[in-house]
Amino acid sequence: MDSTRTDRNDAWDRIAAAVTHRRSWAIALAILVLSGAVMGLVGSNDSAGQSPNSLPTSAESYQVDQLLAEFPDSDTAPVILVLSRPDGADLTPADIDAATAAQNRLLAVDRSVPDQPGPPPIVAPDGKAAIAIVQVDSKLSGFTLDDLITDLRSAATENLPPDLRAQVTGGPAFGADIANSFSGANFTLLAVTALVVAVLLIVTYRSPILWLVPLAVIGFADRFATTVGTVLAQATGLSFDGSTSGITSVLVFGAGTNYALLLISRYREELRRESDHRRALRNAVRHAGPAIVASNATVVLSLLTLLLAILPSTRSLGALAAAGLVVAAVFVLFVLPPLLALFGPKLFWPFAPKETDRDTTTEGVWHSVAAGVAKRPVVTASVTIAALLACCAALFGTQIGLSQTEQFRVTAESVEGFDTLSQHFPAGSADPITVLAPTDEVDSVIGIVEGIGGVVSVDRVADSDTGLTRLSVVTDAAPASDASFTVVENLRSALSDVDGARVGGSDAKALDTTDASARDRLVVIPAILVVVLAVLVLLLRAVVAPLILVATTVLSAVAAIGIGSWVSLHIFGFPALDDNTPLFAFLFLVALGVDYTIFLVTRTREETHLHGTRSAIVRAVSATGGVITSAGIVLAAVFCVLGVLPLITLTQLGIIVGLGILLDTFVVRTVVIPALFTLIGPRIWWPNTLDSGTTTTPGTKSTPGTTTTQGAN
Repeated sequence: MDSTRTDRNDAWDRIAAAVTHRRSWAIALAILVLSGAVMGLVGSNDSAGQSPNSLPTSAESYQVDQLLAEFPDSDTAPVILVLSRPDGADLTPADIDAATAAQNRLLAVDRSVPDQPGPPPIVAPDGKAAIAIVQVDSKLSGFTLDDLITDLRSAATENLPPDLRAQVTGGPAFGADIANSFSGANFTLLAVTALVVAVLLIVTYRSPILWLVPLAVIGFADRFATTVGTVLAQATGLSFDGSTSGITSVLVFGAGTNYALLLISRYREELRRESDHRRALRNAVRHAGPAIVASNATVVLSLLTLLLAILPSTRSLGALAAAGLVVAAVFVLFVLPPLLALFGPKLFWPFAPKETDRDTTTEGVWHSVAAGVAKRPVVTASVTIAALLACCAALFGTQIGLSQTEQFRVTAESVEGFDTLSQHFPAGSADPITVLAPTDEVDSVIGIVEGIGGVVSVDRVADSDTGLTRLSVVTDAAPASDASFTVVENLRSALSDVDGARVGGSDAKALDTTDASARDRLVVIPAILVVVLAVLVLLLRAVVAPLILVATTVLSAVAAIGIGSWVSLHIFGFPALDDNTPLFAFLFLVALGVDYTIFLVTRTREETHLHGTRSAIVRAVSATGGVITSAGIVLAAVFCVLGVLPLITLTQLGIIVGLGILLDTFVVRTVVIPALFTLIGPRIWWPNTLDSGTTTTPGTKSTPGTTTTQGAN
C-alpha cells in the first residue's frame, strides 16, 4: 500500500474516531449552534419569488434592454387590461365606457408613475375586445410586483358589468404570476419532500424513531444551505429565484438522504459483526465516509461545470446547488454520526441488529439477482443495452423550447389575457418587436424593416438623447412562434450593415435564450463527462472501469431523457421540453447516477482484495443492493415532488430525473454493470491487478502475495 493511501486511511481513522467518541456530541452541537447563529445573522432570502433570469449579457436582446434605459419613460413597463365578452359578442358603446372607467380605476391604484393617463382604450378590428394600457414601475419584481398586480386586477373587476370579462396581462403581469405561483410553493415543496423522505425511511428501516434523526439533520442542513446560498448570491451577484431554490432543496434532501442511507446501512451491517456500537459506527464511518466524499465531490464538481454556461439562471443553479450539497455532506459526516453514537442501537427498535456470524453478502434477494446475472452476462448485457438504446430513440422528433405563455403548468391570468388579446388583434400586435436604429438613418431603416416578409407595420415610438430611435414592429406571426423567430432572424440579417441597429423584444429574447441553451449544452455536457471520468479514475486508480461506468451512465441518462420526454409530451400533454430541461436532466442523471456507481464499485473494490472481481461484484450487489434501491427510490420520489411547483420546466425535470433514477437503480446498477464486470473480469481494474495474487478461501483474510483458487477469476 503506497504512502498516500496510508495517509488517507489514517485521516479517515481519525475522523471516524472523532465523530463517534463519547464526547462527539460536542462536535454536532458546535456545528448546529454555529449554523444557527449564521442563519440568524444573515436572515431569510426574499428573492425566491423572482422569475428565472435566462438572458445572457452577450445577447442582442439584452443589449436592447440596456439601451432602452436611455429613452424617455424607460423606468416604466406597460400593463395591459383586456376587456371582452365571454360569449364572444361585439362590444357596445357602454362596454367601451366601462373599459375607460376600469382604466381610470387602475390609474388610481398606482401613483408612482407620473404623467398618466395614457391613450384611451383601443378597440380590436373585429369589435369583440378592447385593450387599455397602464404604465407601472419597471423596477418592481417578486412579491412586491405581485401585490401591485393583485390590486390592479381587483380594481379592474370592481363595478364591472357582469357580462364583461377583464384580464390583466403584459410583461409585469407575467412576472407577478410567476412570483405568485411560488408564493408558499417552496414551503409546500419542503413539507412534501420531508414527508416523502420520512415515509421511505420508516419503510426502509421499519423503525418508528430512527427516521427522525437523519430527517432532522438533513432538514436543518437544507435550511442552512439556503442561508449559504443567500450569502453566495450577495457576494457574487448571481441571481436567486424560486426554481433555483426549489431544485437546490430537492438536491440537498435527495443527496443528503442518500448519504445518510449509505452510512446507516453500513452501521447496521457492522452491528452484526461488532457488539460495541461505537466501534461498529466507527467502522461504518471509516468505510462509508470515502464513498460519501467521492460521491459528493462528483456531484459538486459536475454542478460547478454549470458556471461555464452563459445563461444567468443556469450559472446560479450550479453555484448555489453545489454549495448546498457540500453542506449536506458536512452535516451527514459530522452531525449525524455523533447523534447515532449518542442514541446507540436502540434507534433501530424494534428490529435492532444483533451480532451474528452469518455472511449477509451471500444471501438474500439481491444476491440471487446478482448471481443470476453473473451466470448469463452476455445475454443479460445484450438485452438490457438494446432496451436502453431503444429508449434513447424516443428523443427523435422531440421539440425543445417553451414560449412565455407555455411556461405555466397552472392557470395564470396573464396567459389567458394574452391569448384573448391575440385572438382579436393582429397576431404580432400582442407583443411587438423592438428595433433600435441610429436616428440619422431611421428613414432607411424603416424602409428596410417594411420590406421584411411578415412585417405588418412599423411605428416610430421615441428618440433618445444618445442618437437612437425606437421602432415598434408589428408582424403577422403569433408571438413566440417559429414564424416570429424567422422574422427576428431576417430583421437582424437585413440590419447587420447598419451600424448600431439592434433587434429586441420578447420574441428576440426567446430566440436568444434558445440559442444560448444550445451553446450551453455543447459546452457543459462534455465538461460534466470529463469531471465524472476524472473523479472515477482518481478514486479507482484504473482506466477501464471508469470508461465502462461513464459509458453506461451516459446511456442510462440519454435513455431516461428519451422516456421522460415522451411521457412529458404524450401523456402530460406539454407542448415541448423547456430549453433548460435536457441540460439539467443530463447533469443530475449523470452526477447522481455516479453516486450509486461509487457506492457499488468502492464496495466491489473492497471485496476484490478478498474474493476476486467476479465474486466481488456479486457480493457488492448483495451488500449494497438494498441501500442503493432505497436511496434510488427516495431520490426519485423527491425529484417527483418538483411537480408541486408551478413551472412546466420543473415538472419535466421531476418526471425525467425520477424515471431516470429508477432506471439507473433497477437496471444499470443491478444488471448492466454486474454483467459487464463479470464479462471483463480482473481486466476491469487495468492497469491495476487487484485479483492477481490476492485471493483467499472463504473465511480467511488475504495477504498480498498469496494465491488461492477463488480469486483466480
